Amino acid sequence: MAERGLRSERVATWRGAEPLVTLDAHIPPGQVLTVMGPSGVGKSTLLAFAIGTLPAAFRGEGSIRLNGRELTGLPTAARKVGILFQDDLLFPHLTVAGNLAFGLPPGTRDRRARVDAALREVGLEDFGPRDPATLSGGQKARVALMRMLLSAPDALLLDEPFARLDADRRRQIRDLVFSAARALPVVMVTHDRADAEAAGGPVIEIGAKPGS
Repeated sequence: MAERGLRSERVATWRGAEPLVTLDAHIPPGQVLTVMGPSGVGKSTLLAFAIGTLPAAFRGEGSIRLNGRELTGLPTAARKVGILFQDDLLFPHLTVAGNLAFGLPPGTRDRRARVDAALREVGLEDFGPRDPATLSGGQKARVALMRMLLSAPDALLLDEPFARLDADRRRQIRDLVFSAARALPVVMVTHDRADAEAAGGPVIEIGAKPGS
C-alpha cells in the first residue's frame, strides 16, 4: 500500500555552486511542517523544486513523493500540489467568480454551483460579480485560497501567504487556511514564529548564512 502524505527524500537546492537548503521529511495528511528562517536563505526554493518551477539560476535534486507517486520530472499541472504565495495572484481581467472557476479541473460539472458554494464557505456569497481590485486584502486572500482548493490538490505549500496581512487578518486567514487544509499534508515556509506556533506541527529552522 502506498505511503500517504508528502515525502521529501535527500532534497537539496543550490544557487549555482552555493548550497542553500536540504530537506528529509515525511508530512502525513493533516500535518503542517514549518520551515523557518530569515529572508534570503533559500526557503522558497524547496517549494519551487516541489512544484517544478525552480528558476534556471537554481538547481535541485532529490525525491519528492506524494501518496507514493514520484513528482520530480512531472509537469507542474500534473503534480496535484496547491500553493499560496504572499501575493494573491488573482487575474485582474476576471471577476471573483471567474477567478474561482479558473481553479476547477477541466470537465467539472455544476461549475456555477461549485463556485457559489466556495464563496459561501468563506463568507463572500454576494461577491461573485465583483472586480478583484475592489476587495480588501483579507477578501483577496480568501478568494485565492478557495481557488486553490477548487483545483482539488493532494498537498498544499504555503510560501509566506500571511506576510502582507495586518495582525487581525493574519490570524483570521491563517486559521481559515489551516482549517481548510486539515486533510492535506502541508509545508509552510515563514520567518514568523507565530505562524509556526499556529500550525502546531514540526518545525525545521534554517539559519542565516555566515556573514549575513
